[in-house]
Amino acid sequence: MTVILDEAGIAAALQNMADEIAAELPHGVPIGIIGIRQRGDVLAERLRQHLATKGHDEIAFGTLDITLYRDDLAEIGPSAIVRTTEIPFDVEGRYLVLVDDVIYSGRSIRSALAAIIDLGRPKAIRLAVLVNRGGRELPIQPDYVGFDARQEARHIDVKLRERDGAEGVEVGA
Repeated sequence: MTVILDEAGIAAALQNMADEIAAELPHGVPIGIIGIRQRGDVLAERLRQHLATKGHDEIAFGTLDITLYRDDLAEIGPSAIVRTTEIPFDVEGRYLVLVDDVIYSGRSIRSALAAIIDLGRPKAIRLAVLVNRGGRELPIQPDYVGFDARQEARHIDVKLRERDGAEGVEVGA
């Protein structure tokens, strides 16, 4: 495994993404940031904190579990672990930023979009990912990317202090 982002690299990538997001946030529209469990929620909270330092301190925060929306749920069956979805705000008419750690096939994001749409009709949904692995199977592309690893490797391992006790992104064959 090769380290492509260390702790400082992750912090810098999130700062750059927050700068891009802040520059594009619409005025006069309620904003929400939703992280996909299990690491997207950690990254979403960090992005929300960065955005608060830029004067966007009224951003609603939520977490989303996509387990029941997965298109391979029948294959995983009883080994599926369902976690909580906590979106304590109305998504209707809201500008949302959906956050995940890695985008690969696009299937997890498709599941997340279905889950969000079941809650209401947002004004818009933008996608922020820490790492773009490439290899899309669906026509879904991120709006904000921390690191483009399409040429780096086939396997991406993201570790975040809050979940894993370590911090970094590694690639492997």
